[in-house]
Amino acid sequence: MIGRTVPNVTLKTRVRDESVGGPNPFRWQDVHTGDLFKGRRVVVFALPGAFTPTCSTEQCPAYERSYDELRAQGADEVYCLSVNDAFVMYQWAKHLGIEKTKMLPDGSGDFTRRMGMLINKDHLGFGDRSWRYAMVVDDGRIVAWFEEPGINDVGADDDPYGESAPDKVLAWLHENPVREPAEA
Repeated sequence: MIGRTVPNVTLKTRVRDESVGGPNPFRWQDVHTGDLFKGRRVVVFALPGAFTPTCSTEQCPAYERSYDELRAQGADEVYCLSVNDAFVMYQWAKHLGIEKTKMLPDGSGDFTRRMGMLINKDHLGFGDRSWRYAMVVDDGRIVAWFEEPGINDVGADDDPYGESAPDKVLAWLHENPVREPAEA
């Protein structure tokens, strides 16, 4: 994965827009991942699903707690990506009290599929979901990769979590600071 360009797909998001009015002042907005990662260093962590145990009690809250430190170590932004729709991602973030980490809904799994991380979780009734991983992306290129072991489509795992934890990403960021461009 290192050195690979992240896929440029369109994610269907919802953004608050007071001009919409009413009790649900949100509008649809397409987000192009190529634009999202261009010219920036970002941390992305992907997980199987909103409201699921490890994702809700461990991974997403850990990244939210580590957000300021990740930014201090050179990340321009921190994104949580899941194969869930924008409505689910919004309600999950609200439920968890996520205020800093940005949620990316990959509702159709297009980004996850093109990353090679789309797995089948039919054994749990989930359908297609993301395997758990994290990455650091510099200007659209993957420069660090943290994947949980044992990727599979049959549930032959205990939903591993550790390799993609924020402490691993923080250690990498500390060892690999953003370099200033050389002056001509």
